[in-house]
Amino acid sequence: MSFESALRCRECGREYPLDPIFSCEFCFGPLEVDYDYDGIRAAMSRESISAGPATLWRYAELLPCDPQYRVDLGTGFTPLIRADRLAERLGLERLWLKNDTVNPTWSFKDRVVSVAIARAREFGFDAMACASTGNLANSVAAHASSAGMEAYVFIPDDLEQGKVVNSNVYDPTLVMVEGSYDDVNRLCTELSADRNWAFVNINVRPYYAEGSRTLAFEVAEQLGWRAPDHVVAPLASGSLYTKIWKGFKEFERVGLIDEPQTRMSGAQATGCSPIAKAYKEGTLNFLPQKPDTIARSLAIGNPADGYYALKTMEETGGGAEMTSDAEIIEGVKLLAETEGIFAETAGGVTIACLKKMVESGHIRPQEETVAFITGAGLKTVEAVQGQLTEPLRVPANAEAFDEALGARHPVLAGAPAGGA
Repeated sequence: MSFESALRCRECGREYPLDPIFSCEFCFGPLEVDYDYDGIRAAMSRESISAGPATLWRYAELLPCDPQYRVDLGTGFTPLIRADRLAERLGLERLWLKNDTVNPTWSFKDRVVSVAIARAREFGFDAMACASTGNLANSVAAHASSAGMEAYVFIPDDLEQGKVVNSNVYDPTLVMVEGSYDDVNRLCTELSADRNWAFVNINVRPYYAEGSRTLAFEVAEQLGWRAPDHVVAPLASGSLYTKIWKGFKEFERVGLIDEPQTRMSGAQATGCSPIAKAYKEGTLNFLPQKPDTIARSLAIGNPADGYYALKTMEETGGGAEMTSDAEIIEGVKLLAETEGIFAETAGGVTIACLKKMVESGHIRPQEETVAFITGAGLKTVEAVQGQLTEPLRVPANAEAFDEALGARHPVLAGAPAGGA
């Protein structure tokens, strides 16, 4: 049973039926799914959730689709890791990492696509499609393959090879478009008008975006049914960030947690930072930018939910930070060296901005903070190639090894195995 009740305009509040539409015909505002929260409160409990599957489908009552149409690759309920070594380096008392690098196609996009494809099948669409900076293309191609549906994925022509291969292996129709993500998105918007395809981030966007709320649901459950003091999440379109906040508020509305007091902060690369720049200038009106950053999964110069992200910062007392490409690489390395997680460049953005927020005093040492790591590093190996310590190359004998080790680390040369 599903509990979605209507689509509601985020600007004027007009309601629409639960159709594959995404904008208000009166004010052109974006549409968002509304729910029967009283029904959910009666049907859902901490006990029923805990007894559910170890995937995002444990929250089925709060998802805008009929679960019988789901394509379940095992997405969600990813680890929430206590990051003590990173916390010590940064000067925080309690830091957690939500590790979405372990989803089936190695990014949080599996959450939104799981919901989108279920709704697309419910609507009777012929194929799945998307405009993507890479991670979404990977997930759409994988889910469509599992469902036996055609897939059409559109990406900028300069994406990292890891993301291109991770889409192409599922044999979709892969289209590389000359230009930026914003050019790709314009093309897909035009194509969506006369094809019976589910463009997950266009004509089924209201349903697709709801999948990101499951990150908040999981964090609240994994923390013992409470929201954290502070969140740091990457910003691209702004949808992920705003839906995390919506998820915390909904858990409180249906009686699963107390009122969240979470401060919501966002992270962007300096080379594509329309939301962070607007925040620092004290305005809710961002200016689109032409992306120029190694963090290509965040390279959306005209973010669809940018205004709503800025409103969330204002509502929660959060904020935004931006970071350079060099700092992004250092963030990737710091996360790997302290917590053993190899993140893509978006993760480097999150960690680098987290570090800046602590140093500036925006995040206080005693605040329990959750940082969201949204994609795996093998997708963006080009970013760190040439930035890491070169391996030792030695002949296959102990004397040669000790000589090479001594040249690099003299204090370790000749130390016995297991020695102090």
